[in-house]
Amino acid sequence: MARLAFDWRDVDIDELVIAGWTGRDVAALQRHIEELKAIGVEPPSKVPLYYRLASGLLTQAERIQVLGEDTSGEAEPVLLGTPDRLWVTVGSDHTDRKVESYGVAVAKQLCPKVLARTAWRFEEVEPHWDRLVLRAFVEEEGRKVLYQEGTLAALRPPRELIAGWRGSPRLPPRVALFCGTLPAIGAIRSSPRFTMELDDPVLGRKLAHAYAVEALPLVT
Repeated sequence: MARLAFDWRDVDIDELVIAGWTGRDVAALQRHIEELKAIGVEPPSKVPLYYRLASGLLTQAERIQVLGEDTSGEAEPVLLGTPDRLWVTVGSDHTDRKVESYGVAVAKQLCPKVLARTAWRFEEVEPHWDRLVLRAFVEEEGRKVLYQEGTLAALRPPRELIAGWRGSPRLPPRVALFCGTLPAIGAIRSSPRFTMELDDPVLGRKLAHAYAVEALPLVT
């Protein structure tokens, strides 16, 4: 179990689910598949796929530790189920890319999954969900570089993703569901710092979180 501390309340999560290959646009999805193939990741058997991970991987830390230099983050909208309502925040499905080349589920299990410390009520953004903008930045040579950017119209609708996993459009309490990501601008690559944002241009607000990545040596 993971206990997450948001500005409005604490949330306990017992189940962590990562939805993969969730692109709504077939051509854009194929580009993401091709960029992963470029680093050795086998194409999916079907789309979307749902990966079950240990809920204890969830963190809201500002620094994470990973093993080796082959990991990277990717920004995603994240749905959180609570007894009274559905919430949305932004998170990073940080993944070991070297291991991903021969085992996607194992690679995802090896790294923390970082969440922001604020969230919105889902019903407040559902009417304009497709207009929300997802962004990520990496640090390169001391500069903040745009790494991902696009609207959530590029991803399958959230109720569709929930139903694809559960058979029902309602996310159960104590579940976190990562909803997929956007293609990287340039190659998928590691960075000592990762920043993620979910921008709501309709209501004029933004969810954001950044974290540093400490790459531990494989041996000492």
